[in-house]
Amino acid sequence: MQKLVMEHTEVNPAFSGRGVGNALVMAAVAYARAQNIKINPVCPFAKMLFKKDESIRDVLFKERLIVS
Repeated sequence: MQKLVMEHTEVNPAFSGRGVGNALVMAAVAYARAQNIKINPVCPFAKMLFKKDESIRDVLFKERLIVS
């Protein structure tokens, strides 16, 4: 099984609070679904999104690491 490791997400401070980071993670989720791969979110921001949004956990690599 292939996986994508999200080590870090970074957004230009000028775009802070505009949902750009969320859009970045959601684009990775869409890519993972299209390519049939899993995501290992090491990045704290990405990990938080996976904890909050159950609808994207279908692409999560080892769900127990996020929800426990």
